[in-house]
Amino acid sequence: MSISVVHHTDPGCPWAYSAEPHLRALEWRYGDGLEWRTVLIGLTESAEQYVARGYTGDQMTKWNIEFRDRFHMPYSSDLREGPAGTGMACRLVVSARRQGYEAGEALLRALRFSWFTNPRRHDSLEVLEPVVRAVSGIDADAVLAGLDDPEVEALYQADRAEARSVAPPASAQGKTAQTDGPERYTAPSLVFEHDGRTLVAAGWQSLAAYDVCIANLDPTLTQRGPAGPDETLPAFPRGLVTCEVALLMCARNDDPNLAAAEQALVDLVAAGKARRVALGNDALWLPV
Repeated sequence: MSISVVHHTDPGCPWAYSAEPHLRALEWRYGDGLEWRTVLIGLTESAEQYVARGYTGDQMTKWNIEFRDRFHMPYSSDLREGPAGTGMACRLVVSARRQGYEAGEALLRALRFSWFTNPRRHDSLEVLEPVVRAVSGIDADAVLAGLDDPEVEALYQADRAEARSVAPPASAQGKTAQTDGPERYTAPSLVFEHDGRTLVAAGWQSLAAYDVCIANLDPTLTQRGPAGPDETLPAFPRGLVTCEVALLMCARNDDPNLAAAEQALVDLVAAGKARRVALGNDALWLPV
C-alpha cells in the first residue's frame, strides 16, 4: 500500500522551485511507493498584491541571486520586469491536469523553469502561451482554452480552498501565511497519509525531514539507493538540472557534489547518451 503525498505548491514560489531536487530524490528513492497529488495554492491573483507589499523588479532579481547561490537551481540574474500574479499560471496547470497527472506536472515544471530563468512577468498569455506550447505530449490548445472553462475555474478554486484548510501541525511549525483572508499553507508543503495516519511537513523542509515522515509511516517501503546520471536520467525523460543529479548521486544526508555531477553529465554528453540544454546559469540535462 503506497503513501499518499499531497503537494501544496505554486509555480511562482522560489521556495517551491528550490525544493525541486528534494522531490526528484523522493521520486527516485521511493518510486511507486509514493502516490502524489498536487494542490495549487494560488499565491496571488494579480501583481498589484505584490506591488502593495513593496516588491520591485530589482529586489526580486536580488532575491533570485540569493536563492541561486543557496539552493543551486537554475536562475537568471537579468533584471526582472517586476512582480507577477500567479493565478493565470495556476489555472493553466489545473487545465493541463485534466489530461492526466503527468501533463499537469510537466507544465508545472516548465512554468517553474521559465518563471525563474526568464525575467518577463509571467501573468500574461504573451509570456505563458509559448511555455505551454513548448511542453511535449500535451494538448496545448485544450490547456489554453481551459482558461475560459468554468470547470477549470471550479477545480482551481477547490485547490485554493484545500490549501487554505490548514492542518494544525503546519501552524505549529510557523509554516503558514495569511495574505488573502484564510490561513494557508506556504509552498512547498507536503502532507503524507498512510493507513489512517497523517504527517505534515509544511513549508520548505530538508529532504531529511521528508525521509523521517516516510520512515515513520512505512519503514518497509522499498527504496533505491544513490546512482549516477547514466541510471537516473532515463528515469526522468523530461530532464534533470545539475543539482538534482548531484542529489541523486549522493548517499542519504551527504552534501551533494555539483562539480562531480556536472563532470559525469559531460561524460554522458560526450558518449552520446545525454543532451545539454542551457537553462539560466545552469542546464537541463536530457537522456538521449
